[in-house]
Amino acid sequence: MSQHTPAVDVSHLAVLDTDGALREAADRVNNSSRRGFLRGTGLVVGGAALSGLIPGSAFAASSGDVAILNFALTLEYLESTFYAQAKKHAGLTGEFKRFAWTVHDHEAAHVGALQKALGKSAVKRPTFDFGAAVQSQAAFGATAVVLEDTGVQAYQGQAPNISSNAIFEAAISIHPVEARHAAWIRNLTGLNPAPFVVNPALSKDQVLAAVTGTGFIKG
Repeated sequence: MSQHTPAVDVSHLAVLDTDGALREAADRVNNSSRRGFLRGTGLVVGGAALSGLIPGSAFAASSGDVAILNFALTLEYLESTFYAQAKKHAGLTGEFKRFAWTVHDHEAAHVGALQKALGKSAVKRPTFDFGAAVQSQAAFGATAVVLEDTGVQAYQGQAPNISSNAIFEAAISIHPVEARHAAWIRNLTGLNPAPFVVNPALSKDQVLAAVTGTGFIKG
């Protein structure tokens, strides 16, 4: 597979991370470790199962992996809040409604597991404003495709570089579930649910480009 992978098209989204929370977390990962980072949009299993795999305390992991987990937690905050707000405001019906309710439960469980693993080292939940992205079913679908695709590809590119075996085992067990999320929402929005013979990964820079130009995070 070519080392050059396509960047994620987020031109239809608002500007993300105006307060720099995601970039600051990513910089901590880059400065403390060359191991990369973990996509949180993509780490979804039942809370109890994930808690059993991730170390029960931040002190059980290296400083680099703690930074990775906090970056993942920030992204999970974003996704879980996106689905929560869409449930209230997007007027979802039918399979879109079932998708949002199901994935929200997964993301919320993941947030709880990461918070438990990190303990006092966990970053706080930012405030969010998703604007038009959660005001209609069509906008919700387009945004969810980007979030889920980005999560799958970011995880694929960076998870093998995690240093902790326990954290890696948790990540590798949930990546297929995240891929199912991506295929599900792609199918609902009329896109090819399996567009690649070999799925392209995203580098750290590509993921940051996909998430740091937005205005969803307000503080």
